Amino acid sequence: MNKIQLIVTVLGQNRPGILSALAQCVAETGCNILDSRQAIFGKEFSLTMIIEGNQSAITKAEIKLPRLCLEHDLLSILKRTSEHCKQNLEHLLSLEFSGVDSVGIVKSVTSLFTKFEISVTALRQQTFVDKQTGANMMRCKMMLSAPQQLQVELIEQEVMHMLNELGLTGKMVDKQIQE
Repeated sequence: MNKIQLIVTVLGQNRPGILSALAQCVAETGCNILDSRQAIFGKEFSLTMIIEGNQSAITKAEIKLPRLCLEHDLLSILKRTSEHCKQNLEHLLSLEFSGVDSVGIVKSVTSLFTKFEISVTALRQQTFVDKQTGANMMRCKMMLSAPQQLQVELIEQEVMHMLNELGLTGKMVDKQIQE
């Protein structure tokens, strides 16, 4: 039997029971959740998941999920996709950096990752005012997925060099080696 996959993104105000209602709806259509990511941003909820089922089940999901989202005052986006491949986690890297805040820091760092075909899988940035100096500061944490053939030492040197040029300090850790 041919399996079809559907990417589902849901946004809206965070309330208890949203995830449960979505999971129940997916199960009722005869689909399976293969992968999902969710986050809370202030009072807002964001979920992206990939579901799989046969033609009939995916069609039911395409009808039922938007209806459910309307009932819960949520926005939804659905898109059929080709076969889901598990994320390459040969090199799961963690990068943390901080320093004086300026426009374009994240753009500079992520541009370097593009050169090495590294994916940013999570990013969290915080800005604050240094109480002693009054300077606008930033702190950023990223999780990265890198190709198997990547020489982690090489990218780490380039990232540290860039951070230094930007007046930032940081560290990169290969999570597979750390474990």
